[in-house]
Amino acid sequence: IAETLSDEILTKMHAAPKPDIPVLNPKDLPEADGYLFGFPTRYGTTPAQVKTFFDATGGLWTKQALAGKPAGFFFSTASQHGGQEVTVFTSLPILAHHGMIFVPFGYGHANLFDNSEVIGGSPWGAGTVANGDGSRQPTEKELDIAEAQGEQFGNVAKKLAA
Repeated sequence: IAETLSDEILTKMHAAPKPDIPVLNPKDLPEADGYLFGFPTRYGTTPAQVKTFFDATGGLWTKQALAGKPAGFFFSTASQHGGQEVTVFTSLPILAHHGMIFVPFGYGHANLFDNSEVIGGSPWGAGTVANGDGSRQPTEKELDIAEAQGEQFGNVAKKLAA
């Protein structure tokens, strides 16, 4: 999704350089069979960029263009108890207003039961704990959870689109 902060502000924040990837336009959402939305947590909710993106879907909402489409979430937080689950809770009204079908991951991977180390994710979706400065990268266990969620979600979206 589009960045809402200026280059000047991003520089002052010591933000990582913007990757050269396509930017999703809200008007293109109806083309997909389903959506796995991923974003960092900001104080237990979505960052402003994500809110701005969804605020731009009003035209789709009035047409109910996304109704019946499956959606799920994955996320990152700065700390182990940084709001991974509440970020999904605060995002569910978006899905409800659009008539979308929330597809939680459940305990679809054994790593979600592993308490031997810090592992992001929950039955609400895959996740990682990035540290406040973003220095921690997803672990193999977290990546395995994310891959399993993607596979499970893809199977659900395929069935609903049939």
